[in-house]
Amino acid sequence: MPNGDKNLEAGVPISKNLVSTTGKVLGKRLSEYFAFQKVFLALIAVAGVARLGLSLAGVPDGTAKWFSMTVVAAASIFYYGTAVHMRSFGGYKQLLPLLLIQNVLANSIAIIGIALTIAGFPNIFGAAEFSGPFYRAHQWAHILGHVIGGMGIFSLVGWGVASFVMLITKKVVPRRALA
Repeated sequence: MPNGDKNLEAGVPISKNLVSTTGKVLGKRLSEYFAFQKVFLALIAVAGVARLGLSLAGVPDGTAKWFSMTVVAAASIFYYGTAVHMRSFGGYKQLLPLLLIQNVLANSIAIIGIALTIAGFPNIFGAAEFSGPFYRAHQWAHILGHVIGGMGIFSLVGWGVASFVMLITKKVVPRRALA
């Protein structure tokens, strides 16, 4: 779009072709990604909010830990690896935004929990058992770990696993014909 900005400033209408291609991530609109993974996003949100809420309500961490965003997210990796291919949603490149979106959601809930711990509301997300070496004085580093590791590195690792699952799925199951 070499002259797009100049044309927009001059009041020239944007062509329908440009409008239809804007707002896409690797060929899909964000709304398409959210629609494709809405069940897993809802399950992650329910697990995370339940875990945080139970912990803040005083339920022992041993009980609250059963509400695991990690388990739901891990299951989704295998689902996305097969469903993206079988439902003709896309290919390997569409797996990365799916995993990034869900990891941002899950880690945002964890970061809220850690921030509440910092603010004086102890909960499972800031507990020693779940904070690793970042317990107590280093909760800000714990938050940074969720941003870099949880949102970034684990999205790439999950993408690698989901891509491997998709590779196997493509070899075993033919793509569903488009109607």
